[in-house]
Order: sequence, then structure tokens, then C-alpha cells
Amino acid sequence: MHPLRKKRLTIVLFLVAGIAIAVGLTTYALRQNINLFYDPTQIAAGEAPVDVRIRAGGMVEAGSVVREPNSLKVIFRVTDFNESVPVEYEGILPDLFAEGQGVVAMGRLNDSGRFVADQVLAKHDENYMPPEVADSLKKDVAGQSSSAETTGSATY
Repeated sequence: MHPLRKKRLTIVLFLVAGIAIAVGLTTYALRQNINLFYDPTQIAAGEAPVDVRIRAGGMVEAGSVVREPNSLKVIFRVTDFNESVPVEYEGILPDLFAEGQGVVAMGRLNDSGRFVADQVLAKHDENYMPPEVADSLKKDVAGQSSSAETTGSATY
């Protein structure tokens, strides 16, 4: 084999080996941080892994929220209107958390079938608008209507 070809082949082999190692390390790092989403029907059917960090989401079942006195522990049920799963959480719940509202809980499913959450996110509806933006829009609309009245023109 010609020395120049041998040198090129060596360089290509090192590049391929380096890329393979980089892909392997990246895959290993991402595998530890991945959070798969399961709905209550999948969890009730046993499709969700036990003692692995996952996300569970659905609606908070009406009448299911139970708060323990003298602690921040809350037990509630999440439903997708087919099945429901008990969720246990200890901490401060988001302001938008309420019965009949959507939530996504991150945590682990224990052996008894209860989802032990370490984080609860409350979902808002698509009509939500931050208060600052709503106030700003109200001021703009009020300013436009008062200037339209003073000039006698209509704004469309």
C-alpha cells in the first residue's frame, strides 16, 4: 500500500472512531436525563416503568384533592377520563393547580401503583395572558378609543 493512502486511511479510521465515541457518550448522557410521558390509561395498564423518572399528565379529578394537615403533602388523582392514577406530592403546588385543570407531574411510579411526584406543573388554557400584557392591551384600547372620540374618526 502506498504510504499516502495508508496515512489517509489511518486518519479516516481515527475520525470514524472519534465520531462513534462522541455519539456513544451523547446517547449515554441523554439516556439518564430522558423523561417519557405516560397518560393515566398507559400507567393503569402497566405500560409505565416502575421506579424510573417519568412524566404523567391529565386532568385533576374533581373531588380527589386531599391535603394533609400540618404538612405540604397533597394526594390527588389524575385522569384522562378513561382511567385515573393516584398522585402523591409534597411541596407547594402551582397557583393554577385546581380540580378539573390540566397538570403534568414528574416523578416515579412506586410498586403499589401510586405516582410519587417531585414536581407538578399546572397547565393553563390557550386563552391565558400574563397580567402585564393584559393591562398593556387595556391601556392601548382605552387610549385608541379616547383618541377616536376626540378626533371623530372610527378605528377598525
